[in-house]
Amino acid sequence: MTAVSTVAIAGSGVAGLAAAIQLAKAGVEVEVFEAEPELSERGSGISLQGNALRVFDALGVWEQAQAAGFAFEGLTLRAPGPGAPVVAELPDVKTGGPDYPAGMGMPRAALAGILLTHAQSVGVRVRFGARVTGADATATAVAVAVNDEPAGRFDLLIGADGLHSTVRRLIGITTEPQPTGMGIWRAFVSRPTEVVRSELYYGGPMYIAGYTPTGEDSMYAFLVGTAQDRFSVSDRHAAQLMSEESQAYHGPWESIRADLAAGAHVNYTWFTQHIVAEPWNRGRVVVIGDAAHSCPPTIAQGAAQGLEDAAVLAELLIDRDAVDQQLWDAFHARRLPRARAVVEASVQLGQWQIDGDREADAGGLIFGIAQQMAQPA
Repeated sequence: MTAVSTVAIAGSGVAGLAAAIQLAKAGVEVEVFEAEPELSERGSGISLQGNALRVFDALGVWEQAQAAGFAFEGLTLRAPGPGAPVVAELPDVKTGGPDYPAGMGMPRAALAGILLTHAQSVGVRVRFGARVTGADATATAVAVAVNDEPAGRFDLLIGADGLHSTVRRLIGITTEPQPTGMGIWRAFVSRPTEVVRSELYYGGPMYIAGYTPTGEDSMYAFLVGTAQDRFSVSDRHAAQLMSEESQAYHGPWESIRADLAAGAHVNYTWFTQHIVAEPWNRGRVVVIGDAAHSCPPTIAQGAAQGLEDAAVLAELLIDRDAVDQQLWDAFHARRLPRARAVVEASVQLGQWQIDGDREADAGGLIFGIAQQMAQPA
């Protein structure tokens, strides 16, 4: 017997669909409400560490994800300037254990499609253009409103609706993402054959320049600098600005700039950070993933943490027979310290760069977090 028989989920991102898949596989009736009119085909790439890949395997999508992405081991550090000299080749901790690669890059749209298709195949109902606008909870159920109309009563509502979560606001949680002072350009471009793992450049005019392979013919490139108001520039101007700000970086960046000139799509966002203090639930409504916590991608653990939230919550709902305080205590004990460690370390790494702190032990911090993530959530 499961603790729930019907669950509503706000948001069709990785956390929402992961929770939906696991619950539906256990016989729970799951309905996902997504505010956007359709699954987005835009976006760049995503970096996934081994602990995220371990969750994919539990979901039943590891083979599809592996085929759609680009697995790699290790990290290359380069310096700016002519020739883009390699400074170091670093090993990665296998946070998913020996059965999975240390890391993998994927196109975001490919990952979204894989999760959606699998969710529907196990019986999840997904409604697009459906924004959760109300959540009236009692001790035993939640009456959910969608687009300001009644959508049914459920045993639980999971808010996996992202950084600017409506569900978070509906249940009275006032924590909001805060800018960290950094902004990032991202572009989806072709992969030069010599790029076989993530590579980062430190120094020069930007805090970080880098790229991650996402497939045989693709990768995503990024530049991290001081946060600026770049949100209203045209696509063409955005590509021009990213190209100009990458001039100090060479090697594969020559190919990246050629793709930018040819019209590669570019997006710009600010880094944010937040973590909702315990509890993440208010009765039978709970937030997970980016709705509960966000951080700069300096450790590439954002998606992994959302996937772990979903996996742990689903496990507890499946293995227990009541949605009670014991369930929520177990959930928070397993998720809050782990997510907080990732958020705080990710923010600290960025702050050291903003401060120009050359004495900071960035490598030690990254290794320490990786060792924590190597332990199952």
